Amino acid sequence: MQNITNRFIKYISIDTQSDPNNPEFPSTEKQWNLAKLLVEELTEIGMQDISIDENAYVMATLPSNVDFKVPTIGFIAHIDTSPDYSGTNVKAQIHKNYDGKDIILNAEENIVLSPDYFEDLLMYKGQTIITTDGSTLLGADDKAGIVEIITAMEYLIQHPEIKHGKIRVGFTPDEEVGKGAHKFDVDKFGAEWAYTMDGSTVGELEYENFNAAGAKVTINGKIVHPGYAKGKMINSMSIAADFINGLPKNETPETTEGYEGFFHLHGMEGEVEKTVLEYIIRDHDMDIFLKRKKQFQELADKMNETLGVNTIQIEMKDQYFNMRKKIEPVMHIVDIAEEAMKELGIKPLIKAIRGGTDGSQLSYKGLPCPNIFAGGHNFHGRYEFVPVESIQKATEVIIKIAEKTAKKYLS
Repeated sequence: MQNITNRFIKYISIDTQSDPNNPEFPSTEKQWNLAKLLVEELTEIGMQDISIDENAYVMATLPSNVDFKVPTIGFIAHIDTSPDYSGTNVKAQIHKNYDGKDIILNAEENIVLSPDYFEDLLMYKGQTIITTDGSTLLGADDKAGIVEIITAMEYLIQHPEIKHGKIRVGFTPDEEVGKGAHKFDVDKFGAEWAYTMDGSTVGELEYENFNAAGAKVTINGKIVHPGYAKGKMINSMSIAADFINGLPKNETPETTEGYEGFFHLHGMEGEVEKTVLEYIIRDHDMDIFLKRKKQFQELADKMNETLGVNTIQIEMKDQYFNMRKKIEPVMHIVDIAEEAMKELGIKPLIKAIRGGTDGSQLSYKGLPCPNIFAGGHNFHGRYEFVPVESIQKATEVIIKIAEKTAKKYLS
């Protein structure tokens, strides 16, 4: 447990925020710092075929220790943290034997992690919980996943009595900005299937995710001195308000759950002459997803009929698709993970991801890739936390999957 804690704190101390506005790859130079450290650690624990390419993708191999053919499997995590909240100068706080009460992150600023609001905390009474001081995110998304993969490989190397086939591990940049799989070399990775360690609650096992698109709405107005504006000024911000209100009010992230999709306004910048809205559009069902995109464009078209052509301009781009289509033909890879959890006394929570992972894009690139829990909660903000015991359990799941895969192919 202490080894896990130390490794996790080492990783989160390295700022790896990605940048959605930078087209370079990786989008921030600081992601290299963790990537290079991982190369060193993979070397130290005894992994083979270690590589880091020009885009900061790190890969390594644990050779098979059996004399029969076993499919090569992989485990993947991402090195970057969310651009939505600071990951600079993370100050970890360790709360041993959590008592089920409020956790004071920052007394001076009255920042409190409370089970009254975050009920999941109560699942971890008596455990060791890691938080920040409330000034940054923690980075368990996905540095917990990195810890789990490396710790599991280290354990397998130290315990050759556990039989397994060839295992490939991969660490990707820029997952948080949707580019994590863009330059991932599936052929070089060489696995028949893999698992991303990028979920939340213990037991999560996911092979469905949203179909996703991003949309930029540019609204063009006309600036005139307000004293002489009647009949002349066109206030783009007022038009923006009408556009926002023209979408269903009950189809937003804060009003939906499960398989329900949404329109999410996540960015807005404006003045009289020009306003830009940033949206994401999500749905698990492809037909409904296509209808959502059509509905979005038709709202702009209808408003333009009154306001004038090109008053509202839409740029829409697909981001990723539901990996269920690619996983269902190879459901045995989900079954192996489910069985591994059950053998470890973990109740599998098989559900759809209300988001996306590298695994969704990798599945469409030919590497079927379900998602497994990494243990963290409240990602992308100051209230993020992870129980050390959850990291340990995820590590054990990786080891068990490796062992079970070999047993299934024993002649």
